[in-house]
Amino acid sequence: MRGKLLIGRSIDTGSWVHGLDPRAKLTAMVLYLIAIVAVGSWPALGVAAVFSLTYMTATKIPLKYYVKAAKPLWVLMVFIFAVQCFTVTEGTALWQIGSWTLYSGGVSLGLISASRMALLVSFTAILTFTTTPGLLNQGMAGVLKPFEAIGLSAQRLTLMMSIALRFIPTILDESQKIVKAQAARGADLRELPWKEKGKMLVSLLVPVTVGAFRRAEELVLSMESRGYRIGAPRSEYHLLVWKRRDTWFILSFAILAASVLTYRILM
Repeated sequence: MRGKLLIGRSIDTGSWVHGLDPRAKLTAMVLYLIAIVAVGSWPALGVAAVFSLTYMTATKIPLKYYVKAAKPLWVLMVFIFAVQCFTVTEGTALWQIGSWTLYSGGVSLGLISASRMALLVSFTAILTFTTTPGLLNQGMAGVLKPFEAIGLSAQRLTLMMSIALRFIPTILDESQKIVKAQAARGADLRELPWKEKGKMLVSLLVPVTVGAFRRAEELVLSMESRGYRIGAPRSEYHLLVWKRRDTWFILSFAILAASVLTYRILM
């Protein structure tokens, strides 16, 4: 299970994207999110797809990893497509069953929405694939630092994010152990029908939740025993240096977002 998990995993290929400042990557991802949300037509979706594919190729990471990153959300994509098909009543009638009619506008909008979700999930994987967790936390602290003026604690937020990312594989490992223990008692999850699988998964929640709370308590005690204190002044082992290529990287995303928004307004 852990081997299939790609969230939070960095893949070092030595590309120029890996060497970018993590603050530039985080800012670029926000601009990319704005562009993807504004996409509402096939031409705009095509531009966003070419743009995404160009940067994915520049990372030198095989495209199959980006496909794997989006694969766990295929159910959500199918749901989004189905909702658009059931609710949109524009275009030509394609199919009719009783009082319900499938329109071409619903199919087109559903495909665009599902494609937007796939692009968003797969492309934002660039951030974790090309940035180590340590640099990602450092970049997040740098991006959130201006918000400390309004009382937002950047250090607290980055600590929460780093612990959450670290706990994901730990919880998955613990779930795997419980599944194997139940399989040893004769309750093999793979052999059960879907209804029984659902009941068995519910029974997993209690031991997994208890285990997560126990590990969280151990982590707190460990940090306190080492004198860790939130808000205390700290130094950085690696200093972030902003370069010209970081500015150009953000500028390319700003142009994409502006172009998609302009096309959406004019069309």
